[in-house]
Amino acid sequence: MGMSVGPASGEAEVMVEMNTTPLIDVMLVLLIMFIMSLPIQSHAVKLDMPRPNPNAKPPANPLVVDLEVDFDGTILWNGNVVENFDQLARYLASVAVKDVQDEIHLRPNRLAKYETVAKTLAIAQRLGVKKIGFVGNEQFLQ
Repeated sequence: MGMSVGPASGEAEVMVEMNTTPLIDVMLVLLIMFIMSLPIQSHAVKLDMPRPNPNAKPPANPLVVDLEVDFDGTILWNGNVVENFDQLARYLASVAVKDVQDEIHLRPNRLAKYETVAKTLAIAQRLGVKKIGFVGNEQFLQ
C-alpha cells in the first residue's frame, strides 16, 4: 500500500488560487439586503411662493442701446458716431439716471483695441450703469 505524497519530481507546487465564488455570492446577497433596507426618499422641496397678483401690470421692456466699438477705435451709439469719451460719458449718464435703465449691448469688433473697450466699460461702471452686456461674441469662436 502506497501513499501519494506529491509529484515524483520532488518539487511540491503551491496552490495560489482562491475560490472566490462563495465570496461573490455573499457580497451580492449583502448588497441586495442593503438596497432593500434603505428607506424610499422623496426629493420634494416645499417652498412658500408668493401669490400672483392678477392686477399687476407686466414690466415694460427696456429700451436697447447698441454701443459698438469699431476696429479703428470709433465708438457708435445706436449707429451715430461718438466724437470723444466726454460725449460717451454724457450718453451713459443719461442712461444711468433713469429709474428703469436701458439695456446697453456692447459689440466690440474683434480687431478693436482692448484699451478702448476697457475705457468704455470703466466709464459705464463709474457712472452707475447696471444693464450692460456683450453681444456678438460668435465672432471670437474662430
